[in-house]
Amino acid sequence: MSRIGKKPVAIPSGVKVSVGPDNTITVEGKNGKLTYKASARFKAEVKDNKFSVSRPSDAKQDKATHGLIRSLVHNMIVGVTEGYKKDLEITGVGFKAAVQGKVLNIQLSYTHPINYNIPEGLTIETPKPNIITIKGIDKAKVGEAAAEIRDYYRPEPYKGKGIKYAGEHVRRKAGKAVAGAAGGK
Repeated sequence: MSRIGKKPVAIPSGVKVSVGPDNTITVEGKNGKLTYKASARFKAEVKDNKFSVSRPSDAKQDKATHGLIRSLVHNMIVGVTEGYKKDLEITGVGFKAAVQGKVLNIQLSYTHPINYNIPEGLTIETPKPNIITIKGIDKAKVGEAAAEIRDYYRPEPYKGKGIKYAGEHVRRKAGKAVAGAAGGK
């Protein structure tokens, strides 16, 4: 049985959660408005400032979807109250980023700069040339944008150059010179 799905989501003050007739769940708060269309098989309801979901059967797929719907609504409530934020760090000589209007300009070791169009609903800031901060109310959009930016130059294991998440540990490898000296002739 889904333990996550059975747990009701507390709705904080200042947040309005409503369930439409076609099972569209709408969450409104101080930061904005998010919607999610749940499967018609599941029954979503708001009662006594708590959101709960009930599933139609104990089938494996229904159990998984039950917990998923509850988690998505919880993430929506957190998004409209506090918002989500991801930080990226750029490591490397001459590697830098800057926001120019609705475009993030990233200089890496390529012959040309990379221009990343900032998606609607997200804000990207560069407090320092080697730090990128992504903010938004939709957890999935924030994570997807961070992953797309990181994919332009993933951190490599020898010198550690590239774009990594803040706090991410990059496993380092010994270089060819160190490995050759240890074996020796």
